[in-house]
Amino acid sequence: MQHTERSTLQDIAFFVALFATSLALGAALTHALELANKIGMIRDDYFVVQRIYAGWNQLAYLLVIQLIGIVAVMWLHRSDTRVFWPAAVALACLVAAQAMFWIWTFPANQATSNWTVKPADWSRLRWQWEYSHLAGAALQTMAMASLIIAVLRRGPLRSTDPMADR
Repeated sequence: MQHTERSTLQDIAFFVALFATSLALGAALTHALELANKIGMIRDDYFVVQRIYAGWNQLAYLLVIQLIGIVAVMWLHRSDTRVFWPAAVALACLVAAQAMFWIWTFPANQATSNWTVKPADWSRLRWQWEYSHLAGAALQTMAMASLIIAVLRRGPLRSTDPMADR
């Protein structure tokens, strides 16, 4: 099976996509791994613990970089379907993770004023918040796995040495 040669620009795009996805995955896994310890907490304890997430909205910048990296990988490998399609799956996973956030997590944040107000239905909102983050972590994990598959399917680096073809 013949691979097409790759360029340094393609390698840079993969680096950005993989690095940003790994950082986003780390944050997502934080939520997934803490779920078992938080889901049964009493209301006051849960609201205290939720304070640790103040400022996490800054991760949006990282998600934009992740998006740009994945789209760049797709664009630069648009003629190599062995790389393009796993990268497209990674993009779909990122979009789905964001859909989970905006449909389930964000409304819970809004209803609790970022977990500073304790509404009567706080327990339902906690469940919604925790499990939407778990789903987002699963989707980010699939995005990372898809990018790893894509990077493993690339061709060799194109040589810039004019003597290499002789």
